[in-house]
Amino acid sequence: MARTMENLLVAVTFLSLMVASVAEIKNLKITSDARHMILFEKFGFTHTGQVSIAVSGVSVEATSAATGTPANSRIGFFLLSDESLLQVVQESTQNPNFCVLDSQFTIHLFTFLDLTPNRIAFNHTYPVKIPNEYSLYFANCNPESLVTMSVHTEIYNLDNGVKDYLSAGQTQLPALFFLFSLAYFVFLGYWSYYCSKNKRSVHRIHLLMTALVLMKALNLLFAAEDKHYVKVTGTPHGWDVLFYIFQFIRVTLLFTVIVLVGTGWSFLKPFLQEKEKKVLMIVIPLQVLANVASVVIGETGPFIKDWVTWQQVFLLVDIICCCAILFPIVWSIRSLRETSKTDGKAARNLAKLTLFRQFYVVVIGYLYFTRIVVFALRTIAAYKYQWVSNAAEEIASLAFYLVMFYMFRPVEKNEYFVLDEEEEEVALATLRDEEFDL
Repeated sequence: MARTMENLLVAVTFLSLMVASVAEIKNLKITSDARHMILFEKFGFTHTGQVSIAVSGVSVEATSAATGTPANSRIGFFLLSDESLLQVVQESTQNPNFCVLDSQFTIHLFTFLDLTPNRIAFNHTYPVKIPNEYSLYFANCNPESLVTMSVHTEIYNLDNGVKDYLSAGQTQLPALFFLFSLAYFVFLGYWSYYCSKNKRSVHRIHLLMTALVLMKALNLLFAAEDKHYVKVTGTPHGWDVLFYIFQFIRVTLLFTVIVLVGTGWSFLKPFLQEKEKKVLMIVIPLQVLANVASVVIGETGPFIKDWVTWQQVFLLVDIICCCAILFPIVWSIRSLRETSKTDGKAARNLAKLTLFRQFYVVVIGYLYFTRIVVFALRTIAAYKYQWVSNAAEEIASLAFYLVMFYMFRPVEKNEYFVLDEEEEEVALATLRDEEFDL
């Protein structure tokens, strides 16, 4: 039992690192569940934080007659900080009959001994006296027993007597997302004006880029509304549906635009090669799967049995898509190198090579920052500053959009058409250099 509890706590430690601080009013149904520990949600509390839990329809049954009647004192709810989690793991290694509900490092809420006389319901609100980021857990230390219950949770901080259902590190998110949505709407206005001034140089890819900026602006606007209603009422009031719809469209468009720009579609060539079409045929269905995983992760929580699986699916699909969109850029660079040896247009090809090489570096930098640096910020930042990782991600995204749109803006005379003879000779010498090899 001690070894099982130790392994379970190690798994929970890993799970708690993957869970972002988030809280809404939750209504959950647990049916014949044999898990010894269930992580419900994670939340950053201020000194006015409170946890309200109501359970009903409770039943506990043994799966084997040999185990006897499950003890209600060994089933209950508690809060645990990440700092104390490792100490609890250490406790479990020292006590062969360890039950996490008996640990001195947990904040005990209640056990099933506290249920009403008919022993099927309980409802109570607990103040959190020490500000910190805590995870709400359910524990069942009875071996070979199944628990069935309905759980209603409300986790919030009081701000001048008003409930704030967003974690202490996320209460700034509605304003943050709204400000960035305004920035993208301004960007969209300027981009549309610029395209209208250069109508003759506008290609189909520029129309897709316009749609991408619009989707990004709307996605952030709906994210702001979603977080605002969660903050104020505890539920998103349907704004989460719009958020997920436009997130799917935006992410799919982003990967599509990067692939098409990387191939030079519409502004260098009017068609896609077969291998480039295959990349799109891989990326778009994978984005559908990634969006499904994102909805499951966002709308359920770590309390469902397959939550970790969906998290792994999302990460795997995201990595595959990030790698796939780099291939068209590499193919374009190699194709331009081969073409430059035969068509006698060294300066033009050098300009194209330089542009695509720069774009390759920009895409790599964007993917690295938003996938690795942002995750590191989210992991190491204090719980009160979790919004900083969101701000960093949005700043990096806006910078990426600005650079990409500037590099491939519609202009009649650009770096593609440098035809001076002296520059031709310099370009030809440069192309012989191996610096353009990836």
